[in-house]
Amino acid sequence: MNAGAWLELALRPAAGPGTVMAMVRELGSPTAAAGADIPTLMEAGLSRHRAQRFVEPVPLELRQRTEAWLERSDHLVVTPADDVYPPALLQTTDPPLALFVVGDPDYLAWPGVAVVGSRRPSPSGRELAEELGRELARAGLVVVSGLALGTDGAAHRGAVAAGGPTVGVLGCGPDRIYPRRNVELAEAVAGAGAVITEFPPGTGVARGHFPRRNRIIAGMTLGTTVVEAATRSGSLITARLAAEAGREVLAVPGPVRSPTSRGCHRLIREGARLVEGVEDILEEVAPGVAAARPTSGAAEPTSAAEAEPEGLEPEARKLLGCLGFEPESVDNLVERSGLTADTVSAMLIRLELQGVVESAPGGRFSRVATGARP
Repeated sequence: MNAGAWLELALRPAAGPGTVMAMVRELGSPTAAAGADIPTLMEAGLSRHRAQRFVEPVPLELRQRTEAWLERSDHLVVTPADDVYPPALLQTTDPPLALFVVGDPDYLAWPGVAVVGSRRPSPSGRELAEELGRELARAGLVVVSGLALGTDGAAHRGAVAAGGPTVGVLGCGPDRIYPRRNVELAEAVAGAGAVITEFPPGTGVARGHFPRRNRIIAGMTLGTTVVEAATRSGSLITARLAAEAGREVLAVPGPVRSPTSRGCHRLIREGARLVEGVEDILEEVAPGVAAARPTSGAAEPTSAAEAEPEGLEPEARKLLGCLGFEPESVDNLVERSGLTADTVSAMLIRLELQGVVESAPGGRFSRVATGARP
């Protein structure tokens, strides 16, 4: 793929995507914009100061570093001139001028769904994110996320486990995987799909990069699903950007006292689609896929509380009946069940090993919904 003038413009230090796109439209092509002098740019609408900054050349070190990075066969640049450039991203107000890609660029043009959320999800939130990633990939949709710790990583892992496809979007250069703990995951994502970024090689991590990364996640997908998010989570920025781009916003509800549920509940109050499983996502963003998915002939229980593991002893069944989906302390469970503290503690351990109960911070416990169990 010949990046040409688009890459030249993307590497210029002061030529932002919005300004460049405006000049490309005014002057007729990226080649004309890249070769324009200051008077031409001023005639096209830029102030003298902005025109002077626009023509600043690409730093030699950056040019050499980018050329060296592109020498590998699985490293390439995708620009708006390429067929594999995400078509949905082109419809946004400031699409990236270049995407640095590691992996298979063909997946960028596939329909996708973003799955984002807390960097410190609950055990059930992590399991659900992984389940959504796995099921969306099996349905043939690209799972897009930010390769962050927590929810992002879980969604990518689910998609990788299903054989992909998945795309990870970085907030730094393609040679600076962040966080470092996810280097192996990034390699797996590139093998099952692609890792992309608009930041050229050598670009480090900066706080201002993540909103720019989030706009790509939101802009290239059919919809954004938020699994868990606090009220000041970056995932809510992604959701807002998705809504501004005219894409669907979906959110998973959670326990009312959980801080990581508040962001999702706010989104639902504001009109986001409530998500309990992958079918809710498919019905919203890809109804044709949802209609084609086979369904089981088995009847589902009317609630997760009605579905209990077989063979539970009476006391364990009694304790389970005292547990809800919001974490409870051992003291509360002792009081509710009438069992001794030692009995309750021992049974909680056994139920957790069976995947029926999960622990929460502070020595509390809650039930696991049957649909969330692997």
